[in-house]
Amino acid sequence: MDGALDIATLVAALGCGLNAGIFFAFSTFVMDGLARADAPTGIAAMQSINRRAPTAPFMLVWLGTALLCAVLAVWTAGSSGDERTILAVAAAAIYLAGSIALTFARNIPLNDALDRMDPADAATARFWREYVRRWTALNHVRTAASLAGAALLTIALAGG
Repeated sequence: MDGALDIATLVAALGCGLNAGIFFAFSTFVMDGLARADAPTGIAAMQSINRRAPTAPFMLVWLGTALLCAVLAVWTAGSSGDERTILAVAAAAIYLAGSIALTFARNIPLNDALDRMDPADAATARFWREYVRRWTALNHVRTAASLAGAALLTIALAGG
């Protein structure tokens, strides 16, 4: 790899790493902190976080990284087909499946269900306990997928 492809690979690796860090923070202490709060407070806080999450900076990093990974997969697949190509394609597949697809298929529907609930309702508190467990488990996968994408792209950049 050289020139523009190296720069694109570096930016994608950094994007995957940044997303891994965001997801890691939620998996390791944000969700635990929200779960330890009384249910109405934790629920209301998570509802607020979910409403604020799709900011332009976050969406640029999260979805921009996905787009760049897809571009890299196509770009490298059309090149020499060496080990670096395999690493870049694998990184794209893992990031797209484990970060993007999983988020749209599982995390967002959970967030939408929580958003429709009244934080003070006892039924919401029961849902909240299951929500935290399921959402956090899914987020662990998003963390691992983003980190794996970053690692594979870094190895590709280093020459396989």
